[in-house]
Formats: sequence, C-alpha cells, structure tokens
Amino acid sequence: MPCTYVIPDLHGRRDLLDRALAEIETHRAGENATLVVLGDYVDKGPDSRGVIARLRAGVAPGLRVAMLKGNHDALMVAALRGNVPMENWLAKGGDTALSSYGDDAAYVPMHDIDWLDGRPLWHIDAHRIYVHAGVDPALPLAQQDPSVLMTKRYADDDASGHDAGEGARHVVHGHDRHPDGPLLKGGRTNLDTYAWRTGRLVVGVFDDARPGGPVELIEIIAPPAP
Repeated sequence: MPCTYVIPDLHGRRDLLDRALAEIETHRAGENATLVVLGDYVDKGPDSRGVIARLRAGVAPGLRVAMLKGNHDALMVAALRGNVPMENWLAKGGDTALSSYGDDAAYVPMHDIDWLDGRPLWHIDAHRIYVHAGVDPALPLAQQDPSVLMTKRYADDDASGHDAGEGARHVVHGHDRHPDGPLLKGGRTNLDTYAWRTGRLVVGVFDDARPGGPVELIEIIAPPAP
C-alpha cells in the first residue's frame, strides 16, 4: 500500500532521526512513499546542527518529502536575523542549538537559516493535513493564521479535524508533548512523545488510500536526555 511516514518533533536528536530514517527504509522495502517531518528540528536537544545537516542532505530515492516549519525553527530564524531578541531564543532551548554550532551566532551558516525559514507550514493529501501544531477547523487553509499552525495546543479531549468546505481531513501534528502518546483521536493524531527528553520517538504510518489515523506506529528508542 502507498504510505506516508510522519516524524514528529526532533529538537536536536540526530540519533533518533538517523534511526527513524533507517526504520522507514526497512518498512517501505523499496516501495515509493511519502515522508513528512513535522518541524521543530532545533533547540533543547544536543545536535540541532546535525539534524538540519541530515535533512538537508536528502533522503533515499523513492521518498517524496515534505519538511514542515515548527515554532522553534521560526524563533531561531527570527533571533539570528535580529527580528527578536537573542535572549528570547536562548531561553527556550536555543542555547543548546547555538552550542551545536560552536556557541557563536556567527558560526551558524546562512544556508541553514534560509533552509529553516523556507519550510512550508503544511502538507496535504487526499485524506489528511499535516502541520506542526494544529489548525482552526473552521477556516480554509489559505486563511489559517501561521501562529495557529505553529503554536496551537488542543484540549486533550478535542477530537476535531479540519473541515472548512474543502473536504474533511484528519489532522496530523506534533508540538504538544505527551510522553505516553501518541494521542489518537477521531479527527486528529498528535505524534509528539517528548522525544528529545524521553528518547522515545514514534513515527506514524498512514495508508494513503484510507482516511483517518495511522495504520501502524514505529517506535524508536534511544537513551533519554541526561
């Protein structure tokens, strides 16, 4: 079956990314597939630079890729371009991201900043919308507020998807950490398991021909953050 694999918030965990990509290759067994990465590549964990480098290097042939923008990615860009105070970024985990570049903003290459800034805010297919944090269920995609797409937090009992006259779609997102997750709801799937801290990353596997949530979950386990 044609599949879409979804990797949630990585936050500097290059080790989890490497393992996830290897597991996806084994699982898809040479079949064409789609890979969606939900953003928040940077901050908090030890190797933001490595995560960006690995994703910028590309993936194996046969994978269509959508790498989305998260709020931490946007904050890093804004700080390094002087649009928000550097302290705002450093206080929210940017200190570890900067450390991965040598503790000097001047060492962060412009191509990494431009790459982060150029990430799209959503990806859609026939049955789902993939986004970092969430959507306003009543607004068409073209009218969505970027801050909602990157920072929304759903109530745990909110099972809404997206249906604004464009056809009902299941929402696949991260951003809101649940160490015992993922959260599987009727209209949405939250894949964020606080992986940078717990060492447990869950990749969602979605059947492109079937509406709704994941048909399988691939669990990646590594040591937790010290």
